[in-house]
Amino acid sequence: MLSIDPKEISTGQLHGYLLGAVAPRPIAFASTIDEDGNANLSPFSFFNVFGSNPPIMIFSPARRVRDNTIKHTLENAMATKEVVINIVNYNIVQQMSLSSTEYPKGVNEFEKAGFTMLKSDKIKPFRVAESPVQFECKVNDVIFTGDEGGAGNLIVCEVVKIHISEDVLDENGAIDQYKIDLVARAGGSYYSRARDGFFEIPKPISTLGIGVDAISLEIRNSTVLTGNNLGMLGNVEELPNEKNVDNFAKEHPQFIGLETTKKHTFAQEFLIKNDVESAWKVLLIK
Repeated sequence: MLSIDPKEISTGQLHGYLLGAVAPRPIAFASTIDEDGNANLSPFSFFNVFGSNPPIMIFSPARRVRDNTIKHTLENAMATKEVVINIVNYNIVQQMSLSSTEYPKGVNEFEKAGFTMLKSDKIKPFRVAESPVQFECKVNDVIFTGDEGGAGNLIVCEVVKIHISEDVLDENGAIDQYKIDLVARAGGSYYSRARDGFFEIPKPISTLGIGVDAISLEIRNSTVLTGNNLGMLGNVEELPNEKNVDNFAKEHPQFIGLETTKKHTFAQEFLIKNDVESAWKVLLIK
């Protein structure tokens, strides 16, 4: 058995062991606003519920291991004392992953990831309309566990209002665990779909993805492509150039001249195989 003294390995190594062993972890998809009212949206897997009377949830936007900086979510939560915790299910997992890209301060991750901003009833931060359950919360406290990279910042939230999609309820009004189709975070690039098991999503690229907001309306309004499909398409740094698209068309003449629905269907088949580049080439063939 491998035995480790945490003080004798790097923080990055320790981080990997912790996240690989303590899994799967539920995901707090946290929506906040800054003091100027700009929206921010980011997922955190250091998260759980810690009481029901009062209803308390805690999540931790930890200090970044690589450079010991803090996240916009933490800054906003400390400034405004409000946050919406949106629950992530399988239908939105790719868009959620895209939103975790390190966009600059002031960039609206709702728009980048293709989510709908929904006004809250009791607090100012917006809810994710596509999330099956949304918790409006007041921030009661922030507990700092350290000041070095990897240290946790526990945001203690009290739930002041809950919104639940009726689509995930059973005949008795309780949440149906099969219908809600929850996902959780595991180690590396792995996630766990509660009703099906593990699956993998490549981590968002280190450079910035173009975002769903940069995709044409024809594609965004597709009757075939799902939110998850759009999330994958939005997580590319740049689109294939015209030469590469033309070469692809010559190699695959069956994709030339397709009507929109068929074109989107073929692109979706490539996305199911995690071949995002080929999906884009199909979509860009004229």
